[in-house]
Amino acid sequence: MARISESTVRRLSHYYRVLAEVEAEGRRMISSHRLAEREGITSAQVRKDLSCFGSFGRRGLGYNVQHLRGEIRSILGLDRRWRVLLVGAGHIGSALLAYRGFAAQGFDIVAVYDRDPSRIGQKNAGLVVQDIADLPRAGAQGAEVGVIATPIKSAQEVADALVAAGVRGILNFAPRKLFVPAHVALRTVDMTMEFESLSFELHQARAPRRRRAPSGG
Repeated sequence: MARISESTVRRLSHYYRVLAEVEAEGRRMISSHRLAEREGITSAQVRKDLSCFGSFGRRGLGYNVQHLRGEIRSILGLDRRWRVLLVGAGHIGSALLAYRGFAAQGFDIVAVYDRDPSRIGQKNAGLVVQDIADLPRAGAQGAEVGVIATPIKSAQEVADALVAAGVRGILNFAPRKLFVPAHVALRTVDMTMEFESLSFELHQARAPRRRRAPSGG
């Protein structure tokens, strides 16, 4: 299979959520037009995205909602359970532990680590916070995903430790660029950058339009 773009994968995630909503409404079929309308894109884009993985609909009838949702679930790898290691039991880490949506989607946080002595040994969402020094031995837990919710200065060190522990994918909440081997998938959620981008949009909308200076000759 040719390499699938990240934007296509993100749209698949959106389709998956739309299909869940439609299924909850009791609808059995959905057209590419209706699926596109829910996402604010074109029906041609929906058909193109889905065609990367096979043929799921019937011309004139559309897609069976339950079947298509099951297919996308399989494509996204959500038809299995993923064991997750969380490093950082501060505010962000505690919020992630408290969120039940991860388990519903197949992501089970099986261990949490921190280096703060005041947190080590404490229970958080039913898990005992372990010393980050024990992270190298985490490979025995069979976790394939690691989550970094630490301060910036320790994020790369934690990423290295997670790779050494055998994880194949890392979700990073520390607002800095990390470097991992090619065989490890890395995604960064930089909330500060998102706020800055939003601030730019709002600022530009309020600022008076600047006249372009005439080009010199």
